[in-house]
Amino acid sequence: MANWKLIGGIACGVIVLGVIGNAVDGGDGGDGGDGGDGGDGGKSAAGTSPSATTTATAGGNTDSGDAKDTEAKAVPDFVGMGLQAAQDAAQEQGFRSLTSHDALGRARMQILDRDWKVCSQKPAAGAKVSTDTELDFGTVKLKESCPAKDQAEPSAAAGTMPNFGGKSVKAARHALDSSTSITVTDASGDDRFILVESNWQVCHQTPRAGTKLEGQPVEFGAVKFGEECP
Repeated sequence: MANWKLIGGIACGVIVLGVIGNAVDGGDGGDGGDGGDGGDGGKSAAGTSPSATTTATAGGNTDSGDAKDTEAKAVPDFVGMGLQAAQDAAQEQGFRSLTSHDALGRARMQILDRDWKVCSQKPAAGAKVSTDTELDFGTVKLKESCPAKDQAEPSAAAGTMPNFGGKSVKAARHALDSSTSITVTDASGDDRFILVESNWQVCHQTPRAGTKLEGQPVEFGAVKFGEECP
């Protein structure tokens, strides 16, 4: 007659060993090594957002990092490089505080850094600064030409309506107080929806440039960049 108690004990032992083995395998990886290619993942995250650049480099040796933060270095020349490549090169030189902006003044975000190129930089190439100095890259999309100089976004700081002609609708909206009621229409007469405001330029505006802003509603007529205003 089979000794069921003995067989049951052996079976329980096998199950326990199997559970322990699975736990050990899972700890080794869940291929944490691959999933944590976190090296590359962190790098692309840093490229997407300038603030993430600091986070990506902060994981290194904090002692040496602190020393590098106070080190004076000549700023390399990043003009002509792709934005992602420029950011990577800056980090390799110890510059961790990085930001970028739309050199055409259209208030576009540099979401995919590999789609943008560097037209200008501050501080300028050759300037000797501390490596904790923020580097600011003026950028345009790869297929666009760099402007002769950075185009500043419009400002209504003086309390009067600026001339927004030729500026992006998004930049115009940013220039006005957030409480301003704004209506935007397709100036071509095709009654198109204006979804991505940075792709549309102002053709006409109400009130006129120079009008004192006292909370009145604002209206813009716009067409897409590359199109002529009617």
